Amino acid sequence: MKLLILGGTVFLGRHIVAAALARDHEITLFNRGQHNPDLFPSVEKLRGDRNSDLSALKGRNWDAAIDTSGFVPRVVKASAQALAQSVKHYTFISSMRAFHNWESSQR
Repeated sequence: MKLLILGGTVFLGRHIVAAALARDHEITLFNRGQHNPDLFPSVEKLRGDRNSDLSALKGRNWDAAIDTSGFVPRVVKASAQALAQSVKHYTFISSMRAFHNWESSQR
């Protein structure tokens, strides 16, 4: 399976990547390259910024996308819209609701 993982090098994302690689999935990471950029050397890495530049995702296709790095609703919406024709399934994982008033402090 071809998987796009948004984020993928910190917290939950790195464990999802490791599990997917153990199952021989083809992985592409999309992130800014700021955290653990050398992690998973065999994985394709696309660089961009979810706030301003999703262009690296254009013209590509994946079976599924797993979003582990969306913290603000508008950013998640933009990513989901940009990938609407490029992925068959989009999974968004968020833990920010575990923190009282976290979302309102990030706007």
